[in-house]
Amino acid sequence: MQSNTPSRDSFSGKFGIIAAAAGSAIGLGNIWRFPYVLGENGGGAFLLIYLAFVLLIGVPVMISELLIGRSAQKNVFGAFRKLAPGQHWYMIGVMGVGAAFLILAFYSVVAGWTLHYVYLSITNALAGNTPDEMIAVFEGVQSSKGMSIFWTLLFMGGTAFIVRSGVEKGIEKYTKILMPLLLLIILILNVRSVTLEGASAGLDFLFNPDFSKITPDVVLEALGQAFFSLSIGMGVIVTYGSYIKKTESLGGTALSVSLADTGIAVLAGVAIFPAAFAFDMAPNQGPGLVFVTLPNIFNQMAGGYLFGLMFFVLLSIAAFTSSISLLEVVVAYFTEELKLPRKKGTWIAAGIMSILAVLCALNGSVFGAFDYISSNILLPLGGLLVVVFVGWILQSKLTRAEIEADGKKAKYYRGFVFIVKFIAPIAIALVFLNGLGWI
Repeated sequence: MQSNTPSRDSFSGKFGIIAAAAGSAIGLGNIWRFPYVLGENGGGAFLLIYLAFVLLIGVPVMISELLIGRSAQKNVFGAFRKLAPGQHWYMIGVMGVGAAFLILAFYSVVAGWTLHYVYLSITNALAGNTPDEMIAVFEGVQSSKGMSIFWTLLFMGGTAFIVRSGVEKGIEKYTKILMPLLLLIILILNVRSVTLEGASAGLDFLFNPDFSKITPDVVLEALGQAFFSLSIGMGVIVTYGSYIKKTESLGGTALSVSLADTGIAVLAGVAIFPAAFAFDMAPNQGPGLVFVTLPNIFNQMAGGYLFGLMFFVLLSIAAFTSSISLLEVVVAYFTEELKLPRKKGTWIAAGIMSILAVLCALNGSVFGAFDYISSNILLPLGGLLVVVFVGWILQSKLTRAEIEADGKKAKYYRGFVFIVKFIAPIAIALVFLNGLGWI
């Protein structure tokens, strides 16, 4: 196996790896999507099922992607081409690069909304609005094409600025700052939320499972959320794995990242649901929970201006930590396969994505198509092919050597192989078929 070469950038150490990889996983999906999906699927019972899937399915799949990247020391396209020369497995890499383009295109539009809400919070433009007026504000943000394009391009520019500096001096440097800041803000919001009068009902909804709410659809939703929230199947973890030194534990890294990702999602729930119940707001508000319901809550809360501003800054940080990982997937491909200098490759990739993002901002059908293709086809299919590749194609000698490259015996290895060979393919296939509406 090839070792790290001086010419190839890498993470400097364990904290940098976890900050960057967790930053990739922790995004709008944790703080925007997870709470409303949990709210729509019964609360605590959904949370328990979700946690089980993260540990049983998510961690082994993440280990699989990390070992592909680190063993090949290549971008997601080059990794499969190196590990399976002369075969068509490199198409997983093509799908990963394609997914990164599509996801960041529509993701940056939503991230642009968060930046606009930071601006609205700073200027106190949300204060005094009635619930109906708050809905009108959100609809106005979505329908104002010029405003949406402005914030989207600003967000993309900030993402490119970070990525252009490289892995250690760019991605690692900024995620080491952004991730602790994100944790600090969410903990402050937690303290404020749980100290509100009537907050206990929200905690009960979140942590007291009502198993009568469990249906096959809820189980599939939890499985899908666990899969997507960890950035699996989009080439990010393979790319980041290629920057991890041999002395680091892949199993420990995957577990730490998964726990950090899940922990932030739960803390987001603690920040949102006690406040929602304290002000008699329904927990199943869907996507508008963050942009409509929460601003209404902040308006009624003592210190609401400060906490509202902190919340939307939190959302923006989460959006940036995910977007830089998506852009890095494409930049790594451009620099290693097309031999472009990093800065040039970054701005070209960001430029193409910006054009796609503007199309998403201008046309809701394009936005929806990009979301559907990436979420329901490319990601689950990519994840399915990854576990088939690791479980059935890669030599077991190489797989074990990579997992134990840090010099420690992996006692979980047999369980990992069983899950990757048999359990994970079935679980991901169910996510795939459910996303297509076939089950």
